[in-house]
Amino acid sequence: MDLVVPALPYLTSYTDALKRGWSPDNVRLAEAAREQLAEIAADAEGFLASLDDRDPKGALVTFPDGSQKPKLPGYRRWMWDGEFCGSIGFRWQPGTSSLPPYVLGHIGYAVVPWKRRLGHASRALALILDEARQEGLTYVELTTDPANEVSQKVIRSNGGAFIERFRADAAYGDKEELRFRIML
Repeated sequence: MDLVVPALPYLTSYTDALKRGWSPDNVRLAEAAREQLAEIAADAEGFLASLDDRDPKGALVTFPDGSQKPKLPGYRRWMWDGEFCGSIGFRWQPGTSSLPPYVLGHIGYAVVPWKRRLGHASRALALILDEARQEGLTYVELTTDPANEVSQKVIRSNGGAFIERFRADAAYGDKEELRFRIML
């Protein structure tokens, strides 16, 4: 499994995953998948370009509770083993390793159900850590649901250390989360 830059040759496989019920968004799930399918149908190249936004220039991101905050630089890579396996995203705040309080973590990932437990998330995280180093970060933080032991294992296998148990604010559903840090 490798990480690829989202591009037209991979889009059919990505779209198939969305149609099969997978979502790159672990909060908005089916709603996010429907939105992406609509974006792809309207402008496939524009959709792909939106997945690499290193200079958001004042753009806002809308959270599940409807609030809007400044968008951070970031991009997505797709997990690929001959077909789409999942997505991993990386975002950062220029000039510092810390994140604003409204951003839970630097990295988020989601593997399609039919490719889980094959090591794809662990490998994708290891590969994206190399890219995070190139942005000058000294560490990255990731969060996960306390019940998601598989994700905790992925993070720990890449050097993640538990930092805290906390309650995410209303924008993220006002629920308990675990925060891990990986030193780079």
